[in-house]
Amino acid sequence: MKRIPLIPTIVVALAVMGMIALGVWQIAVRLPEKEAYLAQLAGNPAKPVVAFPRVPDDRLLFRRSSIFCLSPATITRAGAGSAGFRLIAACRTGAEGPGVKVQLGTTRDPNKQVAWGGGAVRGWISHAPSARPLIAGLFTNAPQELLLVADRPVAGLNANTQPDIGLVPNNHLAYGVQWFLFAAVAAIIYAVAVLRRRAPVAGSRA
Repeated sequence: MKRIPLIPTIVVALAVMGMIALGVWQIAVRLPEKEAYLAQLAGNPAKPVVAFPRVPDDRLLFRRSSIFCLSPATITRAGAGSAGFRLIAACRTGAEGPGVKVQLGTTRDPNKQVAWGGGAVRGWISHAPSARPLIAGLFTNAPQELLLVADRPVAGLNANTQPDIGLVPNNHLAYGVQWFLFAAVAAIIYAVAVLRRRAPVAGSRA
């Protein structure tokens, strides 16, 4: 019967402990933080109007805000779920600070074009579309880019949906369970491999 390999066992044990630690961190740390954060967001729509932030700050999600768009540099489309598509203008704001993205409204027409030259926009702060992979959210608290969702759509577009904290993901419990499952699977696979390696080969004894 072969001995249990020392170095591979240590490596697998460390990996399993790391996965368990990540699971505990997601459930014991990140989950309560997210629940407290969602409770704050729930009250944001009723708070006073704030200036649109110069740097992303997720604590301001769903707060009322306004900007003056000197002119839109581009108007692009992004998915809007059951609403179809949302049209988003990248606005020049001049002395007010860096450019701001404005969600002008929604449409079910994938080829919809709008003629909008800018102007005063009021609405609420929300997340801009992001290409950041979901896995990145497991390891970083970096805030996502923000945009202003217009409370009145541009002519020819449908109204934007109202603020909904249900749209803010809270997957930390699922992430924690996934890490525990990964740890269990890794441990089981390694244990089976070691048992097979140590099993006596048939016919090896006289």
